Amino acid sequence: MAFPAVFLDELVQRNPIDEVVGQYVSLTRKGANLFGLCPFHGEKTASFSVAPDKGIYYCFGCHKGGGVINFIMEIESLSYPDAVRFLAKRAGMEVPEDETYRAQYRKQERLYALCKDAARFFHAQLMEPAGEAARAYIVKRGLSKSTVTRFGLGFSPNEWASLLDAMTKKGYTREELLDAGLAVRGKNGGMYDRFRNRLMFPIIDVRGAVIGFGGRVMDDSTPKYLNSPETSIFNKRKNLFALNVAKKSKQGRIILTEGYMDAIALHQYGFDCAVASLGTSLTEEHAAMLAKYTKQVVLTYDGDEAGQNATRRAIPMLEKAGVQVRVLRMQGAKDPDEFLKKYGADRFSQLLDRSENQAEYQLESLRRKFDLTDDAQRVEFLSKAAELISSFPNAVQREVYGARVAEAAGVTAETMKLEVTKAFKRRMARERKKQEKIDLAPAQQQQPKVRGIRYDNVRSAMAEEGLLRTVFKEPALLDEVTLDAQQFSSELLGAAYHAAQMRWTQGKPVSLAALEQEFSPGEMAHLSAVLAKDDCTVCEQALQDYIRIIREENARAHPAGGAALLQMAERMKQRKGYGG
Repeated sequence: MAFPAVFLDELVQRNPIDEVVGQYVSLTRKGANLFGLCPFHGEKTASFSVAPDKGIYYCFGCHKGGGVINFIMEIESLSYPDAVRFLAKRAGMEVPEDETYRAQYRKQERLYALCKDAARFFHAQLMEPAGEAARAYIVKRGLSKSTVTRFGLGFSPNEWASLLDAMTKKGYTREELLDAGLAVRGKNGGMYDRFRNRLMFPIIDVRGAVIGFGGRVMDDSTPKYLNSPETSIFNKRKNLFALNVAKKSKQGRIILTEGYMDAIALHQYGFDCAVASLGTSLTEEHAAMLAKYTKQVVLTYDGDEAGQNATRRAIPMLEKAGVQVRVLRMQGAKDPDEFLKKYGADRFSQLLDRSENQAEYQLESLRRKFDLTDDAQRVEFLSKAAELISSFPNAVQREVYGARVAEAAGVTAETMKLEVTKAFKRRMARERKKQEKIDLAPAQQQQPKVRGIRYDNVRSAMAEEGLLRTVFKEPALLDEVTLDAQQFSSELLGAAYHAAQMRWTQGKPVSLAALEQEFSPGEMAHLSAVLAKDDCTVCEQALQDYIRIIREENARAHPAGGAALLQMAERMKQRKGYGG
């Protein structure tokens, strides 16, 4: 959807990018720019920059970039319209009337309200005679009344349309119940409640809105746990149960569990940093969310094969997101809930403090697969351990863990160090071969790329980049440029030039941040990379050189000025927002 340009200009002006980013990232000034650790990928050296004068951010590590709206889209996982609304609320601005947006927004607001009312209905039903079995189950699981209230637990009656009837009486339509995932359409076209005879767990997002439900059946029906389907307000890959509470924890870590009951039990015993995934394995989106709120995640998956596999999959995702990973091993209990009931909070706290880092966990998991009293198995264990240790990021880790494995297997540390070194060299050789394959790829695949954008004419594209840096730094120089956007070899750079020209001729401020509505997040990241290059001095002679090169290369590419040029012009007109 399109917001009025005047509104967006004021929105950007009233949300300075350094202030907005500063609420999420600790920034330090270096010259004209500010730097900090990137919130979008793990790093130890600050490569995330904010240029207040340009209104943009850019990470030299992961190459994400853009203006303040793009930043909020990324950091809060919001759509463009919702990011605009987020910033408007922050600045105390009214979002202008736009029927398409308003209709979509009203629909989502209705679904949020419906889910909230459904949660109240389920909670009330828990206290009714029909909820007796659910109340008995809650007592059996040892949950207190305050815990039940805190998490808004409820009960869905064992009836076909109890929720459907209650919500339609409140004014919600049957289609809205269907859209919220609370009702299901039958084969004959009728509708009935999705959740029946289940203990209900409201799923609440980080902003405190009820977005869906999980339900645990009270009889032998299947599935044992049933979650809401994907809806316009609920995405299980981008939400975690109880993160709305855990994000406020002062315990310095987040405990990741397999199920709702484990997370709730941990909260009841004082560990208010526990969360659970929503019926799915940990995803990269989950890892990125966790990285916003903590630097350490403790995995407490079950010790069975499925749990160990889930742990092995989660470790690299969390580490990639910049999170330190520790793994909890429990003895005498299958999950945190059972452990807490048997041994109490103090023992669990001690267990947390002794949790293994991911390297220890992986090596111990590997060791358990082999009988080290058997020479053949011992040799195989040492070989696999050497391969694993060779993947550790620094030499100190490789030496320390190599020595531990050597001691466990009854060989000298020097022998193990030799095996790890060989494995490390093999790993490096494999990486070199991969790179050689890339280098020897067909010429078409070797086209020069600049942070994900392919340039067919590098000479022209470099001049186009230089021209953009110059005119965005000194917009008045746009009066000196008589190029058409179609003369640019890069459609993206040409579109950015055209947008800048249009704003300048209309008397509007020229900045990349003001153009976020016209470009995708990926395009904004690339344009931010272009403007973030620190090689621009405002010089009319340099500008004329850029213009000359662009014209020369355009003439060389289109000697007859013919159909190809017209086709490029048509493609550019089809771009979202093109034409002002």
